[in-house]
Amino acid sequence: MTTTRRTILSLAGATPLALAIGNPAGADPGHLTVPDGLRPGGKLDTFVADLAAKDEFSGSLLLTHRGRPVLSRSYGMANKALGIPNGPDTIFALASVTKVLTAVSVVQLVERGKLSFGAKLGTLLDGFAPAIGESVTVHHLLTHTSGLGDFHRAPGFWETARTWTSAQQVMDGITQIIRGMPVAFPAGSSHTYSNAGFHLLGAIVAKVSGLSYYDYVRQNVFQPAGMSRSDFYTKPQWLTDRRIAHPYTRPESGERIDDIGNRYFMGTPAGEAFCSCSDLDRFAQALLRGKLMSPPFLQIYAGGKVPLPRTTPPPGAPPLPEPPPVTLQCYGPLGRVRGGQWIFGHGGGSPGISTSFEVYPDSRWTLVVFSNYDPPATLPIEEMARQLITGQR
Repeated sequence: MTTTRRTILSLAGATPLALAIGNPAGADPGHLTVPDGLRPGGKLDTFVADLAAKDEFSGSLLLTHRGRPVLSRSYGMANKALGIPNGPDTIFALASVTKVLTAVSVVQLVERGKLSFGAKLGTLLDGFAPAIGESVTVHHLLTHTSGLGDFHRAPGFWETARTWTSAQQVMDGITQIIRGMPVAFPAGSSHTYSNAGFHLLGAIVAKVSGLSYYDYVRQNVFQPAGMSRSDFYTKPQWLTDRRIAHPYTRPESGERIDDIGNRYFMGTPAGEAFCSCSDLDRFAQALLRGKLMSPPFLQIYAGGKVPLPRTTPPPGAPPLPEPPPVTLQCYGPLGRVRGGQWIFGHGGGSPGISTSFEVYPDSRWTLVVFSNYDPPATLPIEEMARQLITGQR
């Protein structure tokens, strides 16, 4: 049988709408128009300003169309103690948006022939029980269908994590903790969000590439995409680098406090790379222009694999449209159909961090929203932008 582009996409489970990726000429001419609601002074701009005025949003956003800025705004303080405001070049912790970087790294290695989506975990990393090592594949890890859960919830994790003082200790320590974690279901039989799975993907990237996970992303994602402000900054750097926003969480007392003290030494493949809004937009543009992988593999990366149930919008977010949007798990990102468009991206959150990232490949919109306040600070903004871009309420 001749292996065609469409055959590759079919085998990978790419959705038909993913075929539009990398084909701007096929976009509807209406997509060339910038709605008034997305322009400066429009509905989105006013909405974000109102949230900031009520101290419900602190951070930065960047909305671009075909690589050109349409709306860029920053509010609040990056460092309250030093009086440093958030700005367009402020660097924010990504939380789980980091997973899109890890997934790109994995797909790159598959494209280069160094890895397979069907490769078994046990053939790549040692120390796992046969029931896990012989059944969990790279595909399962990428789609959150491995049955592995969240290493942060493992007994004793935080006590151990706070003793780590190097990148290698972080990677090796978490991998060892995951080896002792139970699985919630047999691989491929269900879906549950898995920080453990994405950490293991990072360990696989290191094993296959011969580089540390962090160096691989620096050399193969950040550098080719021109992401000069992006890195996996350490906790000491986070404390002292004036460019990086501090995370401000609000406990029951109601007063926002700096949460850096509760973090461990360094982020992981599952979360806490650092990036500015413009750098993450550069990442999106590099993806769409084939700088990080070829168009067929981008379609594999951003095509839907596993259907997800409908979610309930967070407090303060606009109501979801009727009929409900179709949402699928891709290889790292989430994908959804909205107003006849395919959208892929990811969100993230932890105390004092809320992040949203969405790419509209056929109409060429990209939205990046970073906040140094608790979730769901960015989600109402993301939903408002989505309604205005797609024309669907």
